[in-house]
Amino acid sequence: MTTPAPVSYRHGGLVCTDHTLDVPLDHRTPDGPAIRLFAREVVAEGREHEDLPRLLWLQGGPGGRAERPNAAGAWLRRALADYRVVLLDQRGTGRSTPADRVTLARFGTDSEAAADHLAHFRADSIVRDAEHLRRHLQGDRPWSVLGQSFGGFSTLTYLSLAPEGLAQAYITGGLPTLTGHADDVYRAAYARTLAHNEHYFARYPGDQALADAVAAHLDTHDVRMPAGERLTVRRFQSLGITFGTAAKFDSLHYLLETAFTEGRDGPELTDTFLRGVDAAVSFAERPLYAALHEPIYAQGGCPTDWSAHRIRQEFPAFDATAGGPVRFTGEMVYPWQFEEDPALVPLRGAAEALAARTDWPALYDLDRLAANEVPVVAAVYHDDMYVDREHALATAGAVRGLRTWVTDAYAHDGVRADAAVLDRLIGMARGEA
Repeated sequence: MTTPAPVSYRHGGLVCTDHTLDVPLDHRTPDGPAIRLFAREVVAEGREHEDLPRLLWLQGGPGGRAERPNAAGAWLRRALADYRVVLLDQRGTGRSTPADRVTLARFGTDSEAAADHLAHFRADSIVRDAEHLRRHLQGDRPWSVLGQSFGGFSTLTYLSLAPEGLAQAYITGGLPTLTGHADDVYRAAYARTLAHNEHYFARYPGDQALADAVAAHLDTHDVRMPAGERLTVRRFQSLGITFGTAAKFDSLHYLLETAFTEGRDGPELTDTFLRGVDAAVSFAERPLYAALHEPIYAQGGCPTDWSAHRIRQEFPAFDATAGGPVRFTGEMVYPWQFEEDPALVPLRGAAEALAARTDWPALYDLDRLAANEVPVVAAVYHDDMYVDREHALATAGAVRGLRTWVTDAYAHDGVRADAAVLDRLIGMARGEA
């Protein structure tokens, strides 16, 4: 493949430069197959010729492309006051070589080969990609990193594998357990998700009867979403993923209020409602999120074995067949989603193989983290639905010199919602806060 030359353009007070380079699929075999990596560098207009330090943005996910400059969160404008910002489309996403039902079709029915391929899309590979990109852009000079959610997980891997590449690290809502199994992660996550359900229904008490009515209707009717697949009760329950961010917390309420209309034979679910549900629950735009959500926790020789599916049995409140009020699940991924979501059906065999896999390499070097010399600051959101506070604080205590700011003023998307979050972290890193 011929690597395109960088392309620069201007809009909205920004100067953007698109970079592409080829990196090994498997960094252990640098002469093996290569994939393409894309990153967009952004600098404030008028400062494009200044020798500003670079800040790498590591997106949440897994499997999410970097934010685009025209729709980026509040953090970007604050970051541009001090940095050139590098928006990396992590491997498999965006303009980097995609990993989805189309590209994985070349493996045919060889699920193990597809799983072997996808095993190269975790944080360890992302960090090694970032190091290739850093050297491509600025040689041996270290850069800073801002890791949001899974991007924070990747930052801990960065500190473990290549701390020499980092001048400093900012983490928001993204301190993972360093040694816990996926079972520990989901057991804590289900409890937090129940608490967010209670918060939601306390805000919208009329929605309980409506949610129950939707579930009852789905249980007794074959309801099809616009793309043709059936909407089941358990898939409807997965709408609780919206409870974790301030930007989307209320979206379920405004979706439910459109739920029913009077049809020829009685109440029917509206196209508006079904289209909104489809947009929220489909993995068409982020298949890697589903395929790798549990493998991002896998290490230590143990399979994840569909952890969220198994641990759910410990929380009967989520059993919609038990007769109680409907409770919505969060960011858990289940094997049945690879049967019900057309975007995931072709990945089912690979997902099964990943769930059974035991030969995962370690993501974190505990000794290296304990001896860390890179300045690290982290925002820990007290009531974060996606990342457990106690796990985060235990990890903070295991990383030498890591300073935390624990706040209940923000949800998981705080850094996107308010520039003050990154401003506070930058001040902490400078000893000003």
